[in-house]
Amino acid sequence: MTHRLPDPNPSPQKGRPRALVSGVASDSHTWNLVFLQLVCEEEGLDVVNLGPCVPDELLVTECVDQRPDLVVISTVNGHGYREGLRVVPKLRARPELADVPIVIGGRLGVTGRREDGLAGELTAAGCDRVFDRGPEDIEEFRTLAAAVAWTADDASARASVQFG
Repeated sequence: MTHRLPDPNPSPQKGRPRALVSGVASDSHTWNLVFLQLVCEEEGLDVVNLGPCVPDELLVTECVDQRPDLVVISTVNGHGYREGLRVVPKLRARPELADVPIVIGGRLGVTGRREDGLAGELTAAGCDRVFDRGPEDIEEFRTLAAAVAWTADDASARASVQFG
């Protein structure tokens, strides 16, 4: 007798708002991605979690295929700034993703402390919000996820969600 294990990342329910959570290509950490998935689910979003070490091309392809209402990029290894500057413009270059909120957060630089200029550059590259202050960002992220879940049924309302 063979037993099938449940799919650890089942397809989101059709019609429900969803977030796509991803690590950056060089980051093998998973705990941050699981934590963000749980926060998004608690706030009413289905989640597609691509996991760690996601190549840029895979992230772009999955975002186009999945059509998420929110893209969440997280990093712990300190390379999020450089990788965000590389991958976010690729996401923004796709017309299907032009209006999809993209956020990035975690340890963005290798110094281990917040660097003011990084957030501005990531915003200029196409991020709607940069979470780089540490644990105090979680409530703001939770509020954002709830707002996306609440407005995702109406694409015109989604455009009015504030990210700053």
